Amino acid sequence: MNTPLKATSAPAAEAVRRFVESRVMPLAVQMDQEQEIPRILFTEMAAEGLTGLAVPVKYGGTAVDYATLGAIHEELGRGLASVQNACTVFGMVCKPLSRFGSEAQKDKWLPAIAAGEVIPAIAITEPGVGSDISKLETEAVQEDGQIILNGSKKYITLGQIADLFLVFARLNGRGVAVLVERGTPGLRINPLRGLMGLRANMLAELTFENCSVPVENLVGKIGFGFTHVANYALDEGRYTTACGSVGLAQACLEHSFHYTGERFQFGEPLRKHQLVQKMLSEMITETKAARELCAAAGRLREQGDPAAITETLVAKYHASKTAVHAADHALQLHGASGCMNGNPVERLYRDAKIMEIIEGTSQMHELQIARTFRL
Repeated sequence: MNTPLKATSAPAAEAVRRFVESRVMPLAVQMDQEQEIPRILFTEMAAEGLTGLAVPVKYGGTAVDYATLGAIHEELGRGLASVQNACTVFGMVCKPLSRFGSEAQKDKWLPAIAAGEVIPAIAITEPGVGSDISKLETEAVQEDGQIILNGSKKYITLGQIADLFLVFARLNGRGVAVLVERGTPGLRINPLRGLMGLRANMLAELTFENCSVPVENLVGKIGFGFTHVANYALDEGRYTTACGSVGLAQACLEHSFHYTGERFQFGEPLRKHQLVQKMLSEMITETKAARELCAAAGRLREQGDPAAITETLVAKYHASKTAVHAADHALQLHGASGCMNGNPVERLYRDAKIMEIIEGTSQMHELQIARTFRL
């Protein structure tokens, strides 16, 4: 692949690229069609340090810097968006748990998550509530040293196999975050299948009926659930989703570059036709621009700059739209062959659209960006 088409990766990302090409890409069609990530792959990911990216070193994690984190998620997104999004979920649980969790919670859960022994999931979205987390309806009651949950959650990534859920609810009108283990009485898990893209994400609907856990399972203070814990998790998720979207766009570009070099029309490779060159040039330019926006957000995040929140919103908004545009171009360039099940471009096309929806829709990003700049 020519230099303009190759991402600039942190050294650690090179190892991830080798892992993705040897262990993820060969299973991509299988995972997409069977709609699941094999449990053994999580064990292998743990051995590569991928399940502990957001876990501090003292708890057995790798705690990489944001430049490295972004490069790693780009490589994962290049391989299979479902695997990349699974790693995003690990970060969305571990990052707030590391910051707001008690020492007992961190000692119990973070080493096990980093080792791949416990798979976490974050439970925010509800059947009637998506983007506006302030309107969550799941109720929590504190009684006799217990937190009792009633309500439901929907579209929970990894919900089918997760061992631990970070659940958001309302306690006397105030947001709370609560850790709930799989198998807790009162928790029912219903698998959801048939998602257009990210099919291997193993979504589930959770139902809580007088589901009781110790009050010690609260993560952070009462009232901090939405404003601190959830927002911290979502901010982390937007950054890694943005970087994963860059990887998805990169994959579209690489497949298109290869195909248009081998496919001949009118006596010459497709890549020699000006309109095809225009499409490829757009993909190159937009992907590189999205990568730079992610890098800028990563630098601010590493510095702890408050502006990082807005830069992350901008990066996720642009990168996810870039992935959709790149996938659209890739499918168009591949023609009928790109529309067949099993063709990577067909899967990339489906996966790309989901990137505009998860961790906040593009429209919510537009609203938040507009408010930030007082438009």
